[in-house]
Amino acid sequence: MRLSACIEWLFAEGGRPFPDRIRAAADAGLERIEFWNLGDRNVDAIKSALRETGVRVTGFVSEPAARLVDPATHDEFVAGVRRSAEMASRLGAHGLIVVSGNTRPGVSRTEQRHAIAGALRRAAPIAAEHGVCLLLEPLNSLIDHEGYFLDSTPEALGIVRDVGHPSVRLLYDLYHSTVMGEDPAMVLTGAGDLVGHVHLADVPGRHEPGTGGIDWPRQLAALRAAGYTGALGLEYMPLRDTTSSLAFIRRLV
Repeated sequence: MRLSACIEWLFAEGGRPFPDRIRAAADAGLERIEFWNLGDRNVDAIKSALRETGVRVTGFVSEPAARLVDPATHDEFVAGVRRSAEMASRLGAHGLIVVSGNTRPGVSRTEQRHAIAGALRRAAPIAAEHGVCLLLEPLNSLIDHEGYFLDSTPEALGIVRDVGHPSVRLLYDLYHSTVMGEDPAMVLTGAGDLVGHVHLADVPGRHEPGTGGIDWPRQLAALRAAGYTGALGLEYMPLRDTTSSLAFIRRLV
């Protein structure tokens, strides 16, 4: 399994500029990076660092991050996917992360699930046209994202199945899943082909693997048993310098 460093938190020591985080990842022997938002970052400088190092972009968040539970945001979401997919093509990225948004009070979960699926059906052909995959991410609603609608892996997998398009997949975050009390070996059984990307961080604290209570050999074995063969996104807040924080997970993979 290849490692993909989220450079929002990793290699960010001393406020290191974004392009230099890419170079630092390459110096540490990593071939993939990812991040959250491009925003007003210097895309040309990022592209230059990628070209210089040979590092590849796993993915980033599609902007704007619409509330997919609300059909009123879908036009804006689809337009944003088109812009983000064009940017992904420029950077050689293969994934665009999408989120559900917070729960709409007074609206049934079924109606909100249908809204998410409807938005993804509209956006999927655009993603496919640009060679990218939309990655629907459940987040925990107990610690980090109170009020967030899609906090269940099985429910997210159900939406991916309902959409039924190869350019829509699950982003499985082991940290968020564990916080919600899920067992990867249970929730991912037979669903490896629906997982487009995986994020890792330990629980509690969201720090590097090996600092908390997750049984990493067991959980990585569960990912393999489910049929997942893609990259492992390292989306954690390191307690030490980034390069040192990689040692434990590197030994396991």
